[in-house]
Amino acid sequence: MRAVAVALAAVAALGPAAAQQAPVADGVAVQAAPDPSPVLVIRQDQLFGNSAFGRASQARLDAASAALIAENRRIEGELEAEERALTDRRATLPTAEFRALADAFDAKVERIRAEQDAKTRELTRGRDEDRKRFVEFALPVLAELLRDRGAAVIIDQQAVMLSVDTVDITDEAVARIDLRIGDGSGIPLP
Repeated sequence: MRAVAVALAAVAALGPAAAQQAPVADGVAVQAAPDPSPVLVIRQDQLFGNSAFGRASQARLDAASAALIAENRRIEGELEAEERALTDRRATLPTAEFRALADAFDAKVERIRAEQDAKTRELTRGRDEDRKRFVEFALPVLAELLRDRGAAVIIDQQAVMLSVDTVDITDEAVARIDLRIGDGSGIPLP
């Protein structure tokens, strides 16, 4: 608790400097260069999600997921109809013949379930692969920001209890990454 009080006092001491208005040139506020800080903060969850690449990745995932859900519903309807037809035939078939048909139906259901589960895993793998590719392209941009800001480290915002806004570089990182790779459509696939 004492550490939090000390941190709050330190931020309060920055208050007047942080509260100063940005300089104005020709009636337009000019963003002053941020004060150097050895520590920068990034919101990793928003870095990917707010980037053009991340939004395009999410749109692809959403479309593929919706298609898979529709396919699963269609298959479910077909299987329910097939199961009803098989159940209706039960009374007219010899037990051994019905058992063979029921076993074949159960095997079909298990095969389809495995195929659909594999498709779901492929969607997850694709999402993870997109995140991995994004990080590969984002790291050099983050290294530039680190160097440009004269910082020594970038840490995730979730590990920070308290900080001033000027050390959060998420929006700047997203803007630079968008300039570099956009939505990723121009990046060759591995």
